[in-house]
Amino acid sequence: MSALQFLREKAGVLVAVVIGISLFIFVVSDFFGGGRGQRLRAKKYYEIGKIGNETVSYQDYEQKVQNLLDIYKLSGNTSPDANTVESIREQVWQQMIREELLDKQYVKLGIGVSSEEVDELVLGNNPHPIVTQLFTDQETGLFNKSFLVNFLKQTELDETAKRYWLYFEDEIVNDRMSSKYNTLVSKGLYVSSRQAEFDKNLTAATVDFSYIMKNYSSVPDSLVTVSRGEIESYYSRHKENYKRTALRDIEYVTFDIVPSEEDIKQAEEWINKTKVEFAEATDPEQFLNLTADTRHVGFYEPISQIPENLVEFVKKENTSEVFGPYEENGTLKLARILNIANRPDSVHVRHILISPNSSGSLDQARSKADSLVKLIRSGTSFSFLAMSNSDDRGSSQLGGDLGWFPEGRMVVPFNNACFSGKKGDILTVETSFGIHIIEILEQSKNIRKYNIGIIDRKIIPGPVTNQRIYSEASQFAGTNNTYEKFNQAIATEGLTKRVANDVTPMQKTLPDLENPRSLIISLFQTERGHIVLDNNQQAVFEIGEKYVVAFCTKVQEEGIAPVKDVENEIRFVLIKDKKAEILSAEYKKNMQEGKSLDELASDMKLTVREATQVNFRSYSIPDAGSEPALIAAASAAKQGVLSGPVKGENGIYMLTVNEISNSDSDDIRSLKDRLSITYQMRGSYEAYEALRKATNIVDKRYKFY
Repeated sequence: MSALQFLREKAGVLVAVVIGISLFIFVVSDFFGGGRGQRLRAKKYYEIGKIGNETVSYQDYEQKVQNLLDIYKLSGNTSPDANTVESIREQVWQQMIREELLDKQYVKLGIGVSSEEVDELVLGNNPHPIVTQLFTDQETGLFNKSFLVNFLKQTELDETAKRYWLYFEDEIVNDRMSSKYNTLVSKGLYVSSRQAEFDKNLTAATVDFSYIMKNYSSVPDSLVTVSRGEIESYYSRHKENYKRTALRDIEYVTFDIVPSEEDIKQAEEWINKTKVEFAEATDPEQFLNLTADTRHVGFYEPISQIPENLVEFVKKENTSEVFGPYEENGTLKLARILNIANRPDSVHVRHILISPNSSGSLDQARSKADSLVKLIRSGTSFSFLAMSNSDDRGSSQLGGDLGWFPEGRMVVPFNNACFSGKKGDILTVETSFGIHIIEILEQSKNIRKYNIGIIDRKIIPGPVTNQRIYSEASQFAGTNNTYEKFNQAIATEGLTKRVANDVTPMQKTLPDLENPRSLIISLFQTERGHIVLDNNQQAVFEIGEKYVVAFCTKVQEEGIAPVKDVENEIRFVLIKDKKAEILSAEYKKNMQEGKSLDELASDMKLTVREATQVNFRSYSIPDAGSEPALIAAASAAKQGVLSGPVKGENGIYMLTVNEISNSDSDDIRSLKDRLSITYQMRGSYEAYEALRKATNIVDKRYKFY
């Protein structure tokens, strides 16, 4: 077995888990000319982010994505889906951030991994988890060091496998460096006895208390005024509270690309002409595959699974007649019975799969299959040969047993061999997976089945129709190139305007549009009130089966919001603060020396409420909700003493603690040890988060993806 194939089998899942992986190369037009100014504009255009003082270019980022993709391909996964594509991009971005932040820390702190450490992590008595996962014997579940040693020897001869291994080796080194850094940070955290005592006191007392509350809404807004100067003063002190992400609002109309009457007529003429040819075809299956939009699969179906509109036609069992044309979901169809046979409803088989990848080539797989068939016919146990030779890991441990299955469950060659053969047959079949040795164990009773060929032709807009609809959209965009004209034309022409608010840079959906990513990318390069243009300065976007014309109606850039955008939020906070002053003064006016909470409630016509079993770490209060200030005040108040006013989230409170219960919690030493463990666990990730927060990170990947 080759080194590369070994890793494909052992590490495919691991690669997917470790890196998320993907492929997508975005091609952009080379619209920059020569000269320094053009080069600077090009550099700015291709800048997709910043990590601290380091600029990240599209080219560097995409190269890293490609490198990771190559590793993914080597694991045997050659066709990543859209989710995998997105996963690799995010993985590469996060890795670039970690490298930029942590590599500097490693140098500053003198953290490194020697070649001797790497050898120990790979070949030592306690190998790294990546190594143990790669080289664990699937049959025994035990780490097999001989597999590892043999593989490393093979990498000296196989450059591709060597590259594959070096990726994992880098992962091992990076993990070791990170582990050392986290350990250094965690061990530097210390909990003093005074700190442990303070933490103990936070929860030592549990209180039951009564309280009254006067809501902020009880003060009319007309009694409170907020000046422009107060708003600006508050804003200057609290700017960091108004950081925000980039957002856009978009409004757009669509022009559906639908077939015209002429397109429908042409499709009908084509299907009627084809019906005659289909009926006259001497090899109808070949004709079908050369003519239809959809390739014929070739499964046989019982009458119970035949579509209702074809049942009466099929029952006649006329193999020369063609049924149709008929329409289904915008597609014209013709049907002809290609064959009729009595076949089992279901079968029970077992098989041995010989994959060309594991055997070296298809010819070698065929040769191995022939040898195994001879052994089976000479009396060697099929189950034993399946367990020791089959590349189908799902069934090999069951002796190759696939259980019972109906027709249409397996690929066509495998399916037809099972349903055309007889019980006890030993068959050899080639599929896209490799060479299968099949033994038919059981078959259910034969029933009448039909192989029906369907010629389909989807009714699609022709070039003339497509051009006409594009011209309509283009004329609309050109004529209505301002937002005012855009809305006026929509009303005049009775079009439907769609609106999407708070669109994010990486968003992938918009109402009623299929995969509108190109439109969103262009949206974030458009000013407020302007029509959205693509890189070629065209206002008409082709998205799915629609042409789209759109306007950007709101722009919110990433960063601290200007005061004018958050003025209402600040006004609300300041009004709340001033109402709190009014309500607090009202409480103090009604308070007299020796007055109880009940008396104060009666004078102010308020309801006394109760709260029980509250300590400093409680999250909410009955009938009050989340009120951290009230919880803190109650936890610190003396028993039997009227306390307040307390400024809460919903209003101003007064309270009296009725009972204080002191619990016997852990001793200081135990609490100190527990806090130390907690802090050390937090240190392993909060140190990195602190570095990340302190670094200016700008992500503009949305410009290209």
